[in-house]
Amino acid sequence: METIIYSIKGNDTLRMDIFTPEQIKKDERLPVLLWMHGGGFSGSHRAHPEDNKLVKYAAKEQNYIGVSIDYRLLRKNTTTGFGCDCTKDEKLETFKQASIDYLDAAKFLIDREEMFQIDSTKIIAGGSSAGAEGSLNAVFMRDYFVNDKENYKNVKFAGMFSCAGAVVDASYITEENAIPSVLFHGTEDQLVPFGNAPHHYCEPTKDGYIMLDGSKVIAEKLEHFDTSYYFNIVKGGRHEISRIPFEDLEKVFQFFEQTVINDEVIQTKIIKTE
Repeated sequence: METIIYSIKGNDTLRMDIFTPEQIKKDERLPVLLWMHGGGFSGSHRAHPEDNKLVKYAAKEQNYIGVSIDYRLLRKNTTTGFGCDCTKDEKLETFKQASIDYLDAAKFLIDREEMFQIDSTKIIAGGSSAGAEGSLNAVFMRDYFVNDKENYKNVKFAGMFSCAGAVVDASYITEENAIPSVLFHGTEDQLVPFGNAPHHYCEPTKDGYIMLDGSKVIAEKLEHFDTSYYFNIVKGGRHEISRIPFEDLEKVFQFFEQTVINDEVIQTKIIKTE
């Protein structure tokens, strides 16, 4: 494991932990899992035991480069947090800056692909909860959130791994940016909607009222574009489904092996009961 500063923004020094398989050969290029932790844009960190365990697993058991990143926690120590008192504009700005931090981390790796021995055509984006929102918006809503698109012209993602995430507007998922995606979500998630619903289920009269498109809508878009997905639906599940599904990781990486590495098209829905 190596810890590297990938960006300094104001008072925030953003680091990434890079896990590389011990047996990597000198001329080998490996796929990447680029992971963004959860925490409501106000807490947790890249080296949280669960996130650390995931990227370490990717390197040790799956022969990936596993990367866990910091990003700016813009709702930390704010009076309104990230719930219904946080204004819609503040929420959009938080999503935007998290997406930009995520793209900056990806660009940092791609610009140094030889140094880190990565295959820049096989980067799997991923995250849980707030990290799923940040990475999903970076993948699918770049045209909405990013002004300087030229800066990220070499940043491309080959797959997506989201645990209880949502995008601001699924109409930004197109045939061009649709990629094989693993989606875990509970149907009764009270914070990040499973389908199309308000963030945190805020009332329309609240400052924080903003509609989001969750995993159900994302999967429908991917199906429309004949793009692979592995959609894990937990009936009755709430936001605890944002946890990393360690018991299913072998299936998750097998899906990426089939769809990203071998270019197969697979569309699977798994329905469980909480």
